[in-house]
Amino acid sequence: MENKRTANEIQVELSDEMAQGTYANLAVISYSSSEFILDFIRVVPGAPKAKVKSRVILTPDNAKRLLLALQDNIEKFEQQTAAGKTALFDDFIPPMGGMKGEA
Repeated sequence: MENKRTANEIQVELSDEMAQGTYANLAVISYSSSEFILDFIRVVPGAPKAKVKSRVILTPDNAKRLLLALQDNIEKFEQQTAAGKTALFDDFIPPMGGMKGEA
């Protein structure tokens, strides 16, 4: 098999530190006319405060691409699992948070 690079190919590097990932169990989404801001937060039961562990800022177009990519991957995941669902939700999935903001 021949290794040819396409004009749109991007080599992605992942540092050892970034490969460890960051656990979050809450996401707060805010937006303005020009961007979406996703704050990923780790909430610890009993703790009075929770810190934002990661913030991702996207254009509206890229937020839509992320939505479509997540939908596609969740569908593929659910097709591969025995239960066919990602969680114990029937038709209602509780929101992870969201607020309109100005950036």
